[in-house]
Amino acid sequence: MTSTDSERTPASVVVIVGGGLAGAKTAEALRAEQHTGPIVLASTEQHLPYERPPLSKEYLAGKQALDDFTVHPRSWYDENAVDLRAGVSATGIDTALRSVTLSDGSAVGYSSLVLATGSRSARPPIDGSDAEGVHYLRSIDDAAALSGAITDGARVAVIGGGWIGLEVAAGARGRGAQVTVVEAADQPLQAALGPELGAVFAALHREHGVELRLQAKVAAITTEGGRATGLRLGNGEQIPADVVLVAVGARPNTELAAEAGIAVEHGGVLVDAGLRTSAPGVYAVGDIAAAQHPLFGTRIRTEHWANALNQPAVAAANIRGGSAEYARLPYFFTDQYDLGMEYSGYAEGYSRVVYRGDVDGREFIAFWVDEAGVVLAGMNVNIWDSTDDIKALISARRPVDLGRLADSSVPLGELAL
Repeated sequence: MTSTDSERTPASVVVIVGGGLAGAKTAEALRAEQHTGPIVLASTEQHLPYERPPLSKEYLAGKQALDDFTVHPRSWYDENAVDLRAGVSATGIDTALRSVTLSDGSAVGYSSLVLATGSRSARPPIDGSDAEGVHYLRSIDDAAALSGAITDGARVAVIGGGWIGLEVAAGARGRGAQVTVVEAADQPLQAALGPELGAVFAALHREHGVELRLQAKVAAITTEGGRATGLRLGNGEQIPADVVLVAVGARPNTELAAEAGIAVEHGGVLVDAGLRTSAPGVYAVGDIAAAQHPLFGTRIRTEHWANALNQPAVAAANIRGGSAEYARLPYFFTDQYDLGMEYSGYAEGYSRVVYRGDVDGREFIAFWVDEAGVVLAGMNVNIWDSTDDIKALISARRPVDLGRLADSSVPLGELAL
C-alpha cells in the first residue's frame, strides 16, 4: 500500500466509479474537504444514486418511495459541479497513465480514483433460474418487479435465509403472501450471527407463519411454459410458488480492479486503514473494500450500509493530503415484524454468546465473547439507546466479568470503564 498521497492541486481530477451510496457520499465528502477540482461520477444505473437497505425493508412494505432514499436530488450534482454520468460504467483502468475508460467510449484522466463498484447478487447454477417469475434483489428495478409480484395470497419461495431473504419474507407476510424459506445451513443467518441467534430468527419467522426448510438443498426451480412454478428440493419435496426469490448472497464487483493489476484478495480489493489500494492514487470504499481494521488487527470486508455511508469521508480526507483511518466498528441493522435490532462489532473467532435480558420475549442484548472474555460484538434487540455503550465495550478490548455482563442491573457503561 502507498503510505502517503501525492500533492494535490486545486485542478486535480477525481474520478469515482460506482453510483451507489458510497459513490455519492465520496463526491459529497470531497466537496466538504474543499476539493475544488473536477469530480466525475460514473454510475451504471440510470437512476440517481440511492441507498439500498430500503429495497428489502420500507420500499417493499410500501412505506417509502425511491425519492425517500435517493442520496441527493439532481440539483445537488449541478450545484456542486459533480459530473454525474448516469448509465455509464467503467470498462478499464490504466494505473500507469492514470486513466479510466468508460462504456460510452470516452477516457477520463485522474489524479485520484475511487472505486465504489459495490456488489451484485450471487447467481448459483440452479436449473430454471432464468425463468419468468424468478427474482433477484439488488437494484430499485429489481425491487419494483418483486414488489409487483408479491400480492395477497401469492405463494413466495425464498432461496436463502440471509438478511435479504428474511427481510423479504417478513415484508411478503405483511402483504398477505404465503412464504417458504429454504436454507442450506442449520439455522437462518448462521453465517452472519452463528447458530445461537439464528435460532431466534427462525422462531420469529415461524411465529409469523413462514415455512422454513433448513438443511435443505434446492435441486431445481420447476417451470411450466417458461415460468417458475416452484422449487424441487434435494429430498424430492416440491414447493409450489408463484414468485421465487434467489437470495443466496452477493458477489463484490472486483473484476475491474483485478484486471488493472490492483491487489484483490479476501474477497475484495485490498486497502489499508486509509482505504488506499496497491495502486498509487487509487482508493476503494464500500462493499468491495477489504480494509485493514486498526482495532481488530485484521482485514474486514462487509457489505453493510454503514461502510458505504462512512468510508468515503476517510478516502476524501486522504485524497486531500490527510492521514485519516477508517476505525469505525462494523455495524448493521434490520427490522423484521416487531423485531428491530442493531449489531456492532466483528464476531470472528468468538467462543460463546452471553445474553442480557429476555431472549424469549425478544428484548435482549447478545454479546459474542472470545475465550478470554473480551467482547467482540454485540446486538441489541428491541432495546434502544444501548448501541454507544455496546461499542465502547467492544472498543475497550479487555476481558469483562461475564456474570456482570449478563446482569441487566449492571449498567453497560460501567463494564467499559
